[in-house]
Amino acid sequence: MAPASPTGLGGRLSIDLGALQRNWRALDKVSTGALTGAVVKADAYGTGLVAACRALYAAGARFFFAATPDEAVTVRATLPDAHVFVLDGLFPGAARLYVGERLMPVINSLPMLEEWLEACLSRNEALPAAFHFDTGMNRLGFRLNEASIVKRLIEQIGYQPQMIMSHLACADQPSHEKNRTQLALFSALLQQFPNIPASLANSAGLMTGREKHFQMVRPGIALYGGRAVAGRRNPMSQVVTLEMPILQMREARTGETVGYGASQTLTRDSRLAVVGIGYADGFLRSLSASNARLGGRVAIGGRIVPVVGRVSMDMVVVDVTDLADQPPRPGQMVEILGRTLGVDDQADAAGTIGYEMLTNLRLARATRSYFGAEGLGG
Repeated sequence: MAPASPTGLGGRLSIDLGALQRNWRALDKVSTGALTGAVVKADAYGTGLVAACRALYAAGARFFFAATPDEAVTVRATLPDAHVFVLDGLFPGAARLYVGERLMPVINSLPMLEEWLEACLSRNEALPAAFHFDTGMNRLGFRLNEASIVKRLIEQIGYQPQMIMSHLACADQPSHEKNRTQLALFSALLQQFPNIPASLANSAGLMTGREKHFQMVRPGIALYGGRAVAGRRNPMSQVVTLEMPILQMREARTGETVGYGASQTLTRDSRLAVVGIGYADGFLRSLSASNARLGGRVAIGGRIVPVVGRVSMDMVVVDVTDLADQPPRPGQMVEILGRTLGVDDQADAAGTIGYEMLTNLRLARATRSYFGAEGLGG
């Protein structure tokens, strides 16, 4: 995460922890009958791991999913009583760390399973873990034809995992046939592991069908205000606001070009604002504009204006000609993400997804602040 500005000058990144809590509670209400976890990997999707974990715990979350051991150790230090899973699994030779920090690896291969069972035998203790089976993602996970081997190995020592997991590849597209295929494969798999809790649904799976909920759901993107389901209105509260300052105002003439590569030629006399944000802050270079394509947008005083030319490392130029009735000024804050332009609005313009926009927040050279959390005390 980029350090906050020691001067307080420059940009402002505001995280509404109250909105984060409302989002978790809303999803928990939808998933009635299943436990609702919280995926906090990648610095809690760019919002700040420690602050997000505290807020989510105060809202009622007790099960947290980190990607790496380092993330999981931070969650454990922040929340001593939480249940913490490591989605990347058991790193070779790291069982002692996991045991000492009370972390639950998501076991996804036979070598990993064998090492974990050896740790259980050496301590004469059924150390908790989840098992991840691949039902069609071809990423992490046991292959389905390994289920009988997994079952034999755990039955030999009387071990039971805390949970059987899989992950949906196309949940953001509810009508995709792969969702039905994966659900059927996962349901069949569970027959080999009776009476063990199961988890399949991410944010989109949670929001598109109770048949995917099982005993635990694992929302991620929806917690942080991002769109989980393609083609549907996003019902989640906005969590993140990013504002950056105008560095300079300038006049430019018809026929002049803007930015590196002279990729955009002005077609009218224009008033331009140079804004202090660039790809080094996570404002993707794919938000660049040219005469052939529209790029990203920003909002000034609640009014949307377009990016002109290429996004640079530290700066972007926007066309404010149409704001002549309320001319912007140097030092004025420009909304990059917020109420006017959400995470997914910028992601759509960049040809990417809200996940990437959010996780890039850790790059933003901006003073970070938190507000709105309930139940944190102090």
